[in-house]
Amino acid sequence: MNVEQFRTYCLAQKGVSEDFPFGESTLCLRVVGKIFAITGLDSERFTVNLKCDPEFALELREHHTEVQPGWHMNKKHWNTVDFEGDLGDAMLRSLIDHSYAQVVKSLKKAERILLEQI
Repeated sequence: MNVEQFRTYCLAQKGVSEDFPFGESTLCLRVVGKIFAITGLDSERFTVNLKCDPEFALELREHHTEVQPGWHMNKKHWNTVDFEGDLGDAMLRSLIDHSYAQVVKSLKKAERILLEQI
């Protein structure tokens, strides 16, 4: 999955927007205003920081060298995923979906209701 495929997949999710709050080379994808994915567009390798359940994050890191503790993030809740490694597109989509779901789960009830109406 390349960066354009990643971006397109994320933006197809309900309530997702993109912005560049940290400069023109750092793409943030948000659901109802909360970040669920961040990637540097000028990095040598295509990696993405994705939110993750803490126990699942440890399991992923143990089994996949492409999954590391989140760079510049809370390492308990974020992973940095190498999209150029051996993880297939289905696995990458699954990790994106998990990150999206983790953020949706943390939304206030009113925000979740608004999201359902989109």
